[in-house]
Order: sequence, then C-alpha cells, then structure tokens
Amino acid sequence: MNSQDMSILHLVLNASWVVQLVMALLIGVSVASWAAIFRKLFALKRVRSLNDDFEREFWSGTSLNDLYASAAQNAKSAGPMERIFASGMREFQKLRERRITDPGTLLDGARRAMRASFQREMDVVESSLSFLGSVASVSPYVGLFGTVWGIMHAFTGFAGMEQVTLATVAPGIAEALVATAIGLFAAIPAVVAYNRFARDIDRVAIHQETFIEEFSNILQRNLGAHPAPASASGH
Repeated sequence: MNSQDMSILHLVLNASWVVQLVMALLIGVSVASWAAIFRKLFALKRVRSLNDDFEREFWSGTSLNDLYASAAQNAKSAGPMERIFASGMREFQKLRERRITDPGTLLDGARRAMRASFQREMDVVESSLSFLGSVASVSPYVGLFGTVWGIMHAFTGFAGMEQVTLATVAPGIAEALVATAIGLFAAIPAVVAYNRFARDIDRVAIHQETFIEEFSNILQRNLGAHPAPASASGH
C-alpha cells in the first residue's frame, strides 16, 4: 500500500456502504451543528444587546407609561426583557382598569404575567441547545458503531486469506477508525458550544429574573404612593 492508498479520501471511498452511511450521517450532523452554533451565537449576542439597551432606558428616568407605549409599538423588534416588562405593565393596567385597588392582587397579577412571559422568552433563548446536547452525546457512539462494523467487515474479508500481514489488515482497520474520528469531529465542537451557551443562557435568565424583582419593587412603591386606581406614571 502506498501513501496515496492510505489517504483519508481513499479510505472513505473504499469503506463498506454501512460505514460510508455512518460517515455521511455524521458529516451532515456536523454541518447542522455548526449552523446551529453560529445561529445561537448571533442570537444570544442580540438578546444581550437588546436587554442592555432596554435596561439603560428603563433606569434613565423615563416614565413607565412611556416605556410601555414604546414596548407595545415595537413589540416585534423588542428584546426579551422589554417584552417581560410589557407583559407585567399590561396586566397591571388591566387590573387597575377593572377597579381593583388591592396592592397584593395588583402586584401578584403583574408578577404572574412577567413569570409567564419569562418562561416563553427562555424557551426561545434555549432553542437548539437540546440539539447540540444530543450531537455531543450521540455522535461518538454513532462513530463507534461505524468503526465496529468496519472492523467486523474487514476481519470477515481476512477469513479466506492464508497469510494475514499488517499491510493487509491496516487499510480495513483505518477505514473503520475514520468513522470514530468523524464522530469526534462532530461531537467536540458541540460539547464546547453547549457548555458555553448553557452558561450564557443562565446569565441571561438571572439577569431577567433580577429585573422582574426590581420592577416588582418599583410597582410596589408606586402602589404605596398612589393607592388610587390611576395608571403608574414613573419609577
């Protein structure tokens, strides 16, 4: 066997059809995994940017009513934190329009609306994360299956030979091991990305939960200062 016969391309083209199928599946999964990684990378960057922009505006002294009007107008382009805020304000104002004056009822309604919105936003932020986790955990085993099958196929071919040498064994074993290499190539980036994104998503969740608590405190202070059924006008 010359060096050209032992090239990766030659090994792939001469592998059994089962091993080739496993390799094709793993390459397709790897491409889909990288696409998911880049989509999630840009999506999380956008979420952090929108949340930071809204938080700066929120603490700039703008009235709650003005913030709510802006959030309602830009609902499609708003960030998760802004939509959470809008959900809480919407419920808060609906309860006040129904002449409910009990501070506990008003605050609980706003908090429940914000928690529900928080869960919806986190479902969106966490999308594709389970796919990366599946790629990270399953790809090595799929590659190992291809390797085991390839080795079995190679040894079956040696059964009719009177003399087996390293030169005859090496190509079949190498063909099989390529499947494991491709499986690891698909799994390793997915593992790294999954851990990175899981940490970033936890930070986003903590940031948004902190905002819910801070906004709830602001509503509570407004209820103490303005017990009459009028709309909230400031922080």
